[in-house]
This record gives sequence, C-alpha cells and structure tokens, in this order.
Amino acid sequence: MIGKIKAYMMPIAMAIGIIFHRYVGELSFLTPYLIAIMLLITYCSISFRELHFTRLHLWLIVIQVAGSIVVYLLLLPLNHIVAQGAMICILAPTATSAPVITGMLGGSVESLTTYSLLCNLTIIVIAPIIFAFTGEVDAASFVNSFWIVFSKVFVLLFIPLFGALILQKYLPRVHHEIQKAKSLPFYLWSVALIIITGKTVQFIIDQENPQFTVEISIALIALIICIGQFLIGRRLGRIYNDTIAGGQGLGQKNTILAIWMAQTYLNPISSIGPGAYVLWQNIVNSYQVWRNRKGI
Repeated sequence: MIGKIKAYMMPIAMAIGIIFHRYVGELSFLTPYLIAIMLLITYCSISFRELHFTRLHLWLIVIQVAGSIVVYLLLLPLNHIVAQGAMICILAPTATSAPVITGMLGGSVESLTTYSLLCNLTIIVIAPIIFAFTGEVDAASFVNSFWIVFSKVFVLLFIPLFGALILQKYLPRVHHEIQKAKSLPFYLWSVALIIITGKTVQFIIDQENPQFTVEISIALIALIICIGQFLIGRRLGRIYNDTIAGGQGLGQKNTILAIWMAQTYLNPISSIGPGAYVLWQNIVNSYQVWRNRKGI
C-alpha cells in the first residue's frame, strides 16, 4: 500500500498544493529547513573516502554554469521572466535522489554522489554572483546583493555538509541513527513539494496582469532544457565510460531548491520553470527505468 502511494506521491502532492494553495503557501518559511534536513540526511549517507573527482565532473559543472548564463542571455531579449525560468532549470544542482535512480539504472552511484557534492559547493559561490546580476534582490550595490544571497545559500547548502562531518567524527551514534532514516527525505520532499506548489499557484493567481503566454513558454522551455540536459549529460558521460551518471548528474535537478531560489531571488513566476521540470524529469526517469527493466 505504501509503495503504491509513493509511486503516485508527486501528482498527489502537487494536487494538494493546488487545491489548498491559500493555506499551504503560508508555510513557505519551512521550505529552506526541509531542504537543509534532506541534505543533512543525504550527506550522512555519504562515505567521503569513496569520493573521487573526475574530468567528467568538471565538464558537467562547466556546462551547468556556462549553459545557464548563455541561455539567460539568449532569452533575455524575448522576456526576462522566461530567461530567469530557463536559467534556474540549468543552474539548479543535482537532486538528492539522483544517486538512487542512478543505481536503479545500473550506473555509478559513487560518481553521481561525488558530482552532487561538487555541484552543491559550486552553487554556493556561483548562484549569488548570477542572482546579483540577473535576479531581483533589493540591494544598493552588487556587493550588497551578492552578500544577501550568499549568506542564505551558504547556510542552506554548506551547514548540512558541515553538520554531517561533525556528527560523523564526534557523534557517530547519532550519525548512524540518521543514516537509518533513508526514507525520510522522500516524505520531506513531498511536504516541500506541496508547499512550493501552493505558493507558485498563489503567485499566479495574485498577478495583476496575468501573462499566460509567458507561463506556458516557461513550462515548454523547461521541457526542452530537461530533455537536452539528460541527452548532453549522457553523451558526455559516454566519453568517460560513465553514461548514466553523466545523464542523471546534469539532467536530474533538485527542483525543490530551484523553486525556492526562484521564488526568493528571481521573479516568482519564473519558478514555473523548475515547477514544470519536476514533471518532465519524472517522466524521463520513469521512461529510463522502464527501458532498463525491459532490457532495451
């Protein structure tokens, strides 16, 4: 029964968020805490001694950062909200659940885990710079804008890593107990998805001048970016004999974090991009798992 509910949890969570948007949107302050707890549990499950950085990881980082900037600049003349929505879909770090899917597909979990960690550390530095130029942070200068974003992103992404290292060294029993809670991140993800879906719907409803063409464009561009990132990642991974990890590393995104960043530092409507990406990447992953089970 629980297994069946898990299989349909994404549409269930999004439906709850849409129906009860006026209520769950008020809980948006919980989102960063949920993200931090999910990351802490993930990092506690990592064996840092088994992490090995490769050229593939560096190329994926370059594509992720440079690609987000290039796509933003290309779409900016058309519409800045569309440009922001597309950018965050590329800039977003790898999903915490990506190693699980990678393992199901027969890929290198260690390689994907290494890239996920590198990706999060890169975002701590790069995201504040990019958002200071492209975002809508209310600040007097670039330095001020950078610091506002950096201070929050640093706490959100680095503290869980630091906490996992401290627990591993000084409180191994607590660290071991946290490792047992492998299913907890899924439920936290579901709660976070309900909240951010509700907040996104509320943003759309509260628009004084709805721009449905813009919103549909963002969702469709997110689809193109999603498929493109999976294909590029797999193509690059094939060169380094790490096809699956390459595809999942670049294609499977931490959409909860991406939506939170979009709603916090960009135009809130741009969060439709990673919101739609949730659906697109789950379709891609379901298709990949189906092909793998069929031996295609």
